[in-house]
Amino acid sequence: DKNTSRNEIVMDIDLSYAGDCDITFLVNSVKAGIKDFQINGLLRVVMKPLINQIPIVGGLQVYFLNKPSIDFNLIGVADFLDLPGFSGILRKVIMDQISSMVVLPNKYPIKLNENVEFSNILVTEPEGVLRIHLVEAKDLVKKDIGVLGRGKSDPYAIIRVGAQEFRTNTIQNSLNPKWDFWCEFVVTESIGQKIHINVWDYDEMPKDDETLGDMSFDISNITKYGNMDKWITLDNIKHGMIHLRISWLQFSTDISDLKLALQETKLIQVTNMSSALCIVYVDSAKNLPEPRVSSRPDPYVTLSIGRNKVQTQVLMRTRDPAYEKTFYFLINDPRSDILNFLVVDNKTEQDIGFLTYNVSKLLEKPQMEIRKQPFQLKQSGPDSKIILTMALRILKNSKRDETVAQLIRKDSSISDDSAISSQNSPMSKTNLKSTTNETIEFSVSEITSDSEAKESSVESESTTLLQRRASSQAISAGEFGLGRIQLTVRYSFQRQKLV
Repeated sequence: DKNTSRNEIVMDIDLSYAGDCDITFLVNSVKAGIKDFQINGLLRVVMKPLINQIPIVGGLQVYFLNKPSIDFNLIGVADFLDLPGFSGILRKVIMDQISSMVVLPNKYPIKLNENVEFSNILVTEPEGVLRIHLVEAKDLVKKDIGVLGRGKSDPYAIIRVGAQEFRTNTIQNSLNPKWDFWCEFVVTESIGQKIHINVWDYDEMPKDDETLGDMSFDISNITKYGNMDKWITLDNIKHGMIHLRISWLQFSTDISDLKLALQETKLIQVTNMSSALCIVYVDSAKNLPEPRVSSRPDPYVTLSIGRNKVQTQVLMRTRDPAYEKTFYFLINDPRSDILNFLVVDNKTEQDIGFLTYNVSKLLEKPQMEIRKQPFQLKQSGPDSKIILTMALRILKNSKRDETVAQLIRKDSSISDDSAISSQNSPMSKTNLKSTTNETIEFSVSEITSDSEAKESSVESESTTLLQRRASSQAISAGEFGLGRIQLTVRYSFQRQKLV
């Protein structure tokens, strides 16, 4: 589906590890540990850049495309916390730590040649941004059963792409919740990554929340055909459906696209929607001051735009830290947003320098980017600098005209309309070659005699449903006059299975 660069080698590994490792840690001076650790997931190794000397590749990027599944046993004091409710929290904390290191968009870099700059390994531009609107759900399963057998659920949903995760609000006592929830995800690898949505019934601690179903599909299905507006049946549950609207946003360096992007976010009427992506690579800092006499700092850098705040790792006892870390910021309006850098000594929690940068300056730069530029830190040493690479990319919807029209007539009421929004998309054609998001449905009938036999047809629920009519042979009553049975086989190419 996608060609790799001639300067890299990509290898996907279906990793399944089960070991008898014994990890011990302290919780407030009390000994605890983890044993029998297991992990399963799709691991990608990117070898780049290729060089003309041993070991042939200059470095590696190692990362999971999606969150891996993990399992382990707790020992020591932690074993007493392995209870319903608490065990879920502990596993989530461990999973979050793994995700922050090696689950997209986070990558673990390994430098193999001293002559290769780390930025050539780490700084990669994402492919685009997914804008997801989880409108509502219907016909969910009752999980809270009362004394008289009646009950409902308290549903909420978690939407996940790689290590990025959003949670809707909880709707109390409803089987048909209307969330009207918007979120956006930075996508660095569309091939292999999936959108995961889990619907849960909220329960008070210490009881674990109960599942109301889940679903997942490849992001590449969206990137091929643009926008999607669809009802999707939940898996691993008796019944239930969710209504999804998804837009695929590509990147542009044409400043004229900014006005259209801002108009689109205004029509959505959600304050946290973005019009641009800011990519920041924190290379290093130089000549940082010493917070205490004859004591080198343990510096780290915090970056923030509005409420979005991230942090580099802490480097010990150095005035010239090399962070070599990439961050992505989805921003609402690059004309007014401000990027703040704060350098802090971890030992004393004292600020040892800061920088304020107006994102609008990037709009004036060639290709809207600057590379490895030193900036003077304020309230720091006279020669204290931070070296940054920054780029700005405007979000552009390839189906923008149709998307704006949809937003103008936006209606969150339940309907059976589930169609790919682009009329010109191959998805709208009854064509077996464009099968990624399609469902093929064969008509069903039971024929008992020639007079009663007739060709049955199934009404299409959406433009993505394809129908095949019964063959002429199925119209007859059969060789022995006993009739024929025509079976239905329904296969979802979106989920790659029978439904």
